[in-house]
Amino acid sequence: MVQLWAGIDAGKAHHHCVVIDGEGNRLLSQKVPNDEAALIQLLATVLELSDGGPLVWAMDLNHGGPALLIALLVGHGQNLLYIPGRTVHHASKIYRGDGKTDAKDAAVIADQARMRTDLQPLRAGDEISVGLRLLTARRADKSADRVRAINRLKAQLLEYFPGLERAFDYSRSKAALLLLTKYRTPDGIRRAGQARIQAWLKKHGARSSAAVAAAAVEAAKAQQTVVPAQRMGEMIVAALAREVAVLNEELEELDALISEKVTEHRHTEVLLSMPGFGPVLAAEFLGATGGDMAVFQSADRFAGVVGLAPAPRDSGRISGNHHRPRRYDRRLLRVFFLSGLSALKSCPSSRGYYDRKRIEGKSHIQAMLSLARRRLNVLWAMLRDGALYTPMPVATPLAA
Repeated sequence: MVQLWAGIDAGKAHHHCVVIDGEGNRLLSQKVPNDEAALIQLLATVLELSDGGPLVWAMDLNHGGPALLIALLVGHGQNLLYIPGRTVHHASKIYRGDGKTDAKDAAVIADQARMRTDLQPLRAGDEISVGLRLLTARRADKSADRVRAINRLKAQLLEYFPGLERAFDYSRSKAALLLLTKYRTPDGIRRAGQARIQAWLKKHGARSSAAVAAAAVEAAKAQQTVVPAQRMGEMIVAALAREVAVLNEELEELDALISEKVTEHRHTEVLLSMPGFGPVLAAEFLGATGGDMAVFQSADRFAGVVGLAPAPRDSGRISGNHHRPRRYDRRLLRVFFLSGLSALKSCPSSRGYYDRKRIEGKSHIQAMLSLARRRLNVLWAMLRDGALYTPMPVATPLAA
């Protein structure tokens, strides 16, 4: 039987499918609407071409536009591989022609699937993991919006009241944000006075009302000049302060929802037993992996996907030159890096390992990556065996 490879260049409204045989000959090139009936017809057509022989599908996206197609292929038991878009972009340069079309990209995807042996199988993921991926992606968007709004707020304050901009950390102090919705100019704060501002903040539920009111009045007394930008600037600051407050509430609601939903997954108890993992990082881990660790086959393969398996860059007399691989899942690397940072505070074993690497001469980043790889191996074994984390005895690092 002849083995076939079907490459899918995925899009929002349409996908393009190219089917090739073992010699690289095109047997089908078709543009298909992102519609269930059309996708089922495409599946039937390609299966007819394969005539019961081996068939491998490959695509350049693992969620978003092709979600319906992925669910159909997985539901029909098809062998589906994922090839990152960046890999397709670089591989396209070695194929004939300078132009870029969906048909060419689909053909490149199919041909790369035919030649390469390092591509990861693509799974739709279980319902809980997919839901967690959507929730954590939403949280990341809201968090980015909050950072941008706070930066704009601080920039506007610098235009007319730099003392108040320096007085508070607006990413942490809800009372300071509340202050800006009513009192945000030097003359306005001086007229109100510390007692009135403190009473107003306390009435609206601010915890540190006395300290915030005192700091605001002190900043106002230090600036007697009215800057021309004050009139328009204070209006923008008030709007941005309200925007940040709303985003804070939305993030709290998302965190509560994530904490509730993550408990429904079978791996959550094991993940939360690992020092450094909380509900949000556990949800990000499950969303990025699809909740199925078997797809990665081994801890070493998983480390390569995460970006914690150094790739050699040896040439000539230069050896032992290792760098982070170019292709890796940045979401998973972030999960392991942040969980490692958190574990430094709560896990003596992680702290001892990190300190030992620093004594050996590694930089902070190098030591953290070494710790992340060690924790990955431990977590892999825990998920494989369904075992909770057991603290290990801590070895005291020797001084250099």
